[in-house]
Amino acid sequence: MQKALPKVKLRDLVIEDAEDRYAWCLDVEVTKYLNMPDKYTPFSIEETRNWIIQCIEKKNGYDQKAIISEHGKHIGWVDLKNIDRLNQHAELGIAIGDKSYWGKGYGIAAMHEMLKYGFRELSLNKIWLRVEVDNERAITSYKKAGYVEEGILRQDRLRNWMFVDRLRMSMLKEEYFANSLSQS
Repeated sequence: MQKALPKVKLRDLVIEDAEDRYAWCLDVEVTKYLNMPDKYTPFSIEETRNWIIQCIEKKNGYDQKAIISEHGKHIGWVDLKNIDRLNQHAELGIAIGDKSYWGKGYGIAAMHEMLKYGFRELSLNKIWLRVEVDNERAITSYKKAGYVEEGILRQDRLRNWMFVDRLRMSMLKEEYFANSLSQS
């Protein structure tokens, strides 16, 4: 029997989210697999606020939401980007910034909510992602959520001045609605 996922809500970003985001992005463990510059610290609190403002105003191509735990705590973010309206697909990105919520199903629950949003509200047919091949925890989560491997993107990301391969995974709308997660 599969363990029930925790309840999460997605909400639009607010400028106050910058404080949490900035703190999380100072943690090397949190940012290891995020596509960020190799300089550390990667940005200032002001740059973080500016990024949040761009997301709020939808000026940077990201449809980004804050992940809120069942107790109302801001724990991370999830987004759709590279939205291709003609071909009806987009790329998903997610980060649980608050490490006390790692390994407890919050990422899968948040992905489910974003998939539901993408397929129902944005009328997408496919939501895909890229994950570094050595990010085993994330790959396991994506497979649990119902993502299917499409292939390896060779030397697709520069991390610590070395190129690393990424796995491309996706979920189709029909797969999502056939999956038991979509019934909630």
